[in-house]
Amino acid sequence: MTKAPATPEAILLVGGKGTRLRPMTVHTPKPMVPAAGVPFLTHQLARARAAGVEHIVLATSYLAEVFEPYFGDGSSLGLHLEYVTEEEPLGTGGAIRNVASRLRSGPDEPVLIFNGDILTGLDIRALVDTHCRTGADVSLHLTRVTDPRAYGLVPTDEQGRVTAFLEKPQTPEEIVTDQINAGAYVFNRSVIDAIPADRPVSVERETFPGLLAAGAHLQGMVDSTYWLDLGTPQAFVRGSADLVLGRAPSPAVPGRCGDRLVLDTATVAGDAKLTGGTVIGPQARVGAGARIDGSTVLEGAVVEEGAEVRDSLIGAGARVGARTVLHGAVVGDGALVGPDNELRDGVRVWCGVDIPPGAVRFSSDQ
Repeated sequence: MTKAPATPEAILLVGGKGTRLRPMTVHTPKPMVPAAGVPFLTHQLARARAAGVEHIVLATSYLAEVFEPYFGDGSSLGLHLEYVTEEEPLGTGGAIRNVASRLRSGPDEPVLIFNGDILTGLDIRALVDTHCRTGADVSLHLTRVTDPRAYGLVPTDEQGRVTAFLEKPQTPEEIVTDQINAGAYVFNRSVIDAIPADRPVSVERETFPGLLAAGAHLQGMVDSTYWLDLGTPQAFVRGSADLVLGRAPSPAVPGRCGDRLVLDTATVAGDAKLTGGTVIGPQARVGAGARIDGSTVLEGAVVEEGAEVRDSLIGAGARVGARTVLHGAVVGDGALVGPDNELRDGVRVWCGVDIPPGAVRFSSDQ
């Protein structure tokens, strides 16, 4: 049985390109896009620190140069942070192996690993305790979902041991469980060192099935508290709103939980209405009579008078014209949506694009 250290260390996988989140990730890596007023990564780091983690290695790749200038050595969060950059994309397993030299754990000690795009209420300490109590080689956080077809299924036996990894089943016969891989793990250090170096490796498709076939002990821990994959703009906006509303737990939200979060230096007209966990970023401005519900307005953006914004994401320095309607839309950094437009149902306006007044009354990505 593995003995848990008082403060396990962790790896955070933050190298993805965030393609599904574009245009928000054109200039900003996905973990650095603000959620509830701070880069999303801040919430993950703060929750790890609250669980007793002190040393975290960030596995970076896309726009890697952004992370260290913002977080530095981590001391402001009570952490010691290190950064390792992939020169070529290595996949989840390859990224884990690539940072192994920065770990301090012994071969039989546990290392926490988190995907950089998951917002969760996971009891991190309970996952480590489960790993150590069961003597597992690898432990996985599992969560239950209503429709598991978009995910990899992870069935377990009565003791919680993983019995298989089933990739994205489609037929009713293939859906043997509602448990999915939720993107947080505990690896024994020796398992990390055994991952092949200097080539792409997927933990989901290669490492985990290989370990299972070799007879290793893979333990699942079902924790069905709050869980959300922030891979799409709609999910990201929802996650940010849930942080503000207090539905998703984080010690890093810069203010009280409630219907709105207005950052210092933002300006909001007295008769503007902000609801549903809306965030107004620093130096942003909201005009008279505007209504914003469940949305994120990033730094320096402007929402002019009478605009209606719902479940939308407005990039840094963007401008939404008077009386314009945004429902489920994304406006990239520096874009201008002129007055009297109407954008709905997943429309994405690219960074720097200029939409003239009244040019779009309704559009969809369907």
